[in-house]
Amino acid sequence: SAIAAYLLKEQGYEVTGCFMRNWDSFANNDIAGNPTIKDDTCPQEQDYLDALAVANHLDLPLQRVDFIEEYWDNVFKTFLSEYEKGRTPNPDILCNKYIKFDSFFEYAMKQGFDKVATGHYASNKEEENGFTYLTRAKDQNKDQTYFLCQVEKSKVAKTIFPLANLEKPEIRKIASELNLESVATKKDSTGICFIGERNFRQFLSNYLPMKPGDIIDINTKKVVGQHGGVMYYTVGQRKGLDIGGIGPFYVIGKDVAKNELYVTDEEHQEWLYSTSCSIIDVNWLADRKLPLTCNAKFRYRQQDNPVTVSLREDGTLIASFPEKIRSVTPGQEAVIYDGDTLVCGGKIDVVYQNDKDLMKEILDTVNA
Repeated sequence: SAIAAYLLKEQGYEVTGCFMRNWDSFANNDIAGNPTIKDDTCPQEQDYLDALAVANHLDLPLQRVDFIEEYWDNVFKTFLSEYEKGRTPNPDILCNKYIKFDSFFEYAMKQGFDKVATGHYASNKEEENGFTYLTRAKDQNKDQTYFLCQVEKSKVAKTIFPLANLEKPEIRKIASELNLESVATKKDSTGICFIGERNFRQFLSNYLPMKPGDIIDINTKKVVGQHGGVMYYTVGQRKGLDIGGIGPFYVIGKDVAKNELYVTDEEHQEWLYSTSCSIIDVNWLADRKLPLTCNAKFRYRQQDNPVTVSLREDGTLIASFPEKIRSVTPGQEAVIYDGDTLVCGGKIDVVYQNDKDLMKEILDTVNA
């Protein structure tokens, strides 16, 4: 964001920085799993001081605004609700949809600003028809369009992505040349969007009590271990299962009602592969005729997967895979690309294997 602001100023824009505070650890009972809870300066306050130092260094005004209530109501409640259902949500996508490109965007427009700029690795391109498309950044390794798939298309045209044509090493070089060493050497941000690094299981236990239950090998139907709560695990997960002496095992599904976690062993990994999935809550960013042969990502750090996308009568999408794909996970986001153009994004609802509901097949097998 610091380099994005600098580049815009160099191009002649009138630039104002804005710092958002969206999380209050004490007010939100963020105690267990929080490594900074006893620090003299909370991380959000330190982030503000860092932003202020950068703004002063670049001679830019800096505003400060709180969206703590909006974050809790629109992002965190949805986050918890999805985990309660046994799904795996993506908080970064929720943050962009409800905070950066809703609460903050509207705040900026009401302040009289013409455009919003961000430090995302993404790009947008206006075509002859006047429509602005969201497209991938030059740095394909850092491209963040996946996280922007739920942004309203009307807001894409009013957003500037100054880092669109730059790669990460170039960003760090510019920061060094500007004597912004804290920016040049800063680690990439990780953890939960606007919350930060947490011991995830302990953090989640602040809001969703741990409920131990059985881990069942679907192939033998035997109990092979105990879990700390089915919501803490995701499809494809291998580490952290705490199954001693045997394995390795991979998570393939969970039954929230029975509080059972289902796993498969190394020899039966076919349970991890699917042939299609349904997609709901679709946000369209580009018009395309369906069915469409294109590419999709089902998680951020994934290579493009060839798919064919078609429309059901009920309005949901079906993405069919010419080659089976591993660990497609309900609750995660399916993001559809036509070349470098982001066509749409939506939540993975049901995962299928050979046209059969994979989770239903798992439950039927266990109960047989």
